Amino acid sequence: MTDPAPAPFPTAAAAPSIEDFDRMAEAAFAALPDWVRAAAGRIAVRVEDFAPDDLLAELGIEDPFELTGLYDGVPLIDRRADDLPGPPDAIRLFRRAILEEWIDRGDVALEALVAHVLVHELAHHFGWSDDDIAAIDPWWE
Repeated sequence: MTDPAPAPFPTAAAAPSIEDFDRMAEAAFAALPDWVRAAAGRIAVRVEDFAPDDLLAELGIEDPFELTGLYDGVPLIDRRADDLPGPPDAIRLFRRAILEEWIDRGDVALEALVAHVLVHELAHHFGWSDDDIAAIDPWWE
């Protein structure tokens, strides 16, 4: 008898790992419209347990559970043609804070919450309005 294939996402038996979150973020990115993926370019998506203390201090956040994600880069609307190249843009997802929000909500699939945080951080990259975000991620419907 062969073992069944592992579930693509976590089950109730264990807390989802960073690797599970990586897979959820990849699936969420792959589900975005083609034009969004193309415009996003090569944004790196990183999953960490928590935001580092120095970042929280810089943002004036005392509770690490309050920060679920962060866009780290220069928004497209703020770039100029003569800007020197900088570090690559990145989206950071904070696993423990997302898990806490997911547990507190109790009414949304974890995959949907990860996708929502990812889209919200992409919105910072693009300089999207709330209406722009809603066109991609109708979160409240």
